Amino acid sequence: MTHILITGAGRGIGLALTRAALARDWQVTATVRQGAAVPGVRTVHLDVTDRGAVAGMARELGPLDILINNAGIIGPARQDPLDMDFEGFAETLAVNTLAPLAVTQALLPNLRAATAARVLSISSQMAWMGYRKADRIAYRASKAALNKVMQGLATSLEPQGIAVALVDPGWVRTDMGGAEADLAVDDVADGVLDLADGLTMAGTGRFFRYDGTERAF
Repeated sequence: MTHILITGAGRGIGLALTRAALARDWQVTATVRQGAAVPGVRTVHLDVTDRGAVAGMARELGPLDILINNAGIIGPARQDPLDMDFEGFAETLAVNTLAPLAVTQALLPNLRAATAARVLSISSQMAWMGYRKADRIAYRASKAALNKVMQGLATSLEPQGIAVALVDPGWVRTDMGGAEADLAVDDVADGVLDLADGLTMAGTGRFFRYDGTERAF
């Protein structure tokens, strides 16, 4: 049975991923900062920036086939290049960029214990370097940095046969994406799980849309 761990599963894409993985009869471990557990899921109350707590979770987890680094924040109210909440910017980087790397590092023994383990991190279309937009720059920068960190991690883990990739979920109708977004969260969750399930070393270090098509960094 496939064992998947999803971070940030309390709402939005993470919650939809959790439900979709359960529907596939996978063994699901989900982390939440607060809130109730989803029935049938091993739920860990966890702040992904707490490295000691992450290490403790890893020791209790056992072999892990798929890790989805989903936990993330949109960042501070003030995140314009000319008016920046620098503490909020640092928090955004801590959650969106540093935590996925730290979580993956902590879980490497669990991933190595599985066959053909895969790591997928939720990025964003707002990370694309072709944009010159200045709005939500802390969020954009954190996701662009996540892309580079995970691209490097893919290179480092390639000799070990652990595939690492990034996914752009698109503009999704969640609390973060808003009601005007054009994609249904359940459709995106199914696409992300299909991508994670089928990810091989041929896809390591690459950036995909939720539907499995490759996109530019």
